[in-house]
Amino acid sequence: MRCVPSQQATGTPGQCTFVDLDKRYAILKDIVGRSQYLLIPTDRISGIESPLVLAPHAQSYWADAWASREYVNRSVKRTLRDDQLGLEINSQFRRSQNQLHIHIDCMRRDISDALARHAKDAPGEWHWDTLDGNRYRIMRITALSGTSDPFRIVSRDNRNADAMALQTILVTGAGPSAEKDGWLVVNSGLDADNGSGSAEGLLDHSCHVADAS
Repeated sequence: MRCVPSQQATGTPGQCTFVDLDKRYAILKDIVGRSQYLLIPTDRISGIESPLVLAPHAQSYWADAWASREYVNRSVKRTLRDDQLGLEINSQFRRSQNQLHIHIDCMRRDISDALARHAKDAPGEWHWDTLDGNRYRIMRITALSGTSDPFRIVSRDNRNADAMALQTILVTGAGPSAEKDGWLVVNSGLDADNGSGSAEGLLDHSCHVADAS
């Protein structure tokens, strides 16, 4: 990634918005959408199916991506609620590049409204629901790292790279303040009945929610 040599040599992130050399990731403004950013590891990691995301000392990319939602807020010049913001990763078969990247952007308002019924779910339990015509399972969690890292949660019953390659994961706030309300892990897969390999459509790259009065 060209941003890394720039950060190392000049202390500026080059074409990226931000580079964290210690945590080994960069934040890049996507050319698609008004407020979409990508978290991209600076190490070579192919995607959701990579064993590297489940390694004992793997970086907490979801927690880092969540902390980076501030860039979305800056783009729309508003502080959105945590249940109006989302993170997403596509399956191996629905992505545009073979380098892990987590999308960071606004949620579709109708999807946030639909997910609100899971805001008080008991943590750690899956509940199936239909979102945008596809079946997803949803789990409320109270942390984004350690055993609650969404990669680790989804891998518990997708125990090899071939199974993980079929999965898509979205994370959003369970309520206005994720610190208080927790997060929702929204998961589907190409192997699920009426499932999906991409939850990206649940995000809104036009961020209409920022225009609400």
